Amino acid sequence: MTGAGCSSSTGGGSAPADTKTTGRPAPSATPGQRVLLAYFSRPGENYYYGGRTDLRTGNTEVLARMISERIGCAVHRIKAVDPYPDDYEETVARNVREQAGDARPAIAELPDSIDRFGTVLLASPIWNVRAPLIMSTFTDAFDFGGKTVLPVTTYAMSGLGSTERDYADSCPGATIGEGLAVRGEEVRKAGADVESWLRRVGLPKD
Repeated sequence: MTGAGCSSSTGGGSAPADTKTTGRPAPSATPGQRVLLAYFSRPGENYYYGGRTDLRTGNTEVLARMISERIGCAVHRIKAVDPYPDDYEETVARNVREQAGDARPAIAELPDSIDRFGTVLLASPIWNVRAPLIMSTFTDAFDFGGKTVLPVTTYAMSGLGSTERDYADSCPGATIGEGLAVRGEEVRKAGADVESWLRRVGLPKD
């Protein structure tokens, strides 16, 4: 998925460094740095105000498109080798198993490198208070040392969940900046919130 002003090509990984960022660091990107938006999104049956709705486009993909249409960035969609079911309850059950086993679901078509990016937006839904573990597969694959990482989530009840702490652990040496959390049911009306957040983190419109 590519938005205006964005390309879909990304680049490559090495082993993570050994330092960890703690606390709330400065939440802004450095002007002129290249930006990568890496996102995981699941269409199909989704939670909707206590019930269920069928989404042709997942909420996180909708949010990723909003962001990519407003800034200059490269976009990489994170896809599971074993796709998650369309059925909501089956996906919940799979996620419970993956969290219990601290799994690393395989990703199809990982980038070769992310070295050229100074800022990385990691976008996903929140499942049971944290990002799906496929996001950990992605962060484990690359060296985030010296980069700014910005969590982006769509959620039902948990906001950013544990993403700030989890990315601080899995992206050693990175600065974890201010995240953006948008309720899934409201994501299609989130343009103003997205623009406000982009200004705060120093990623203005092209």
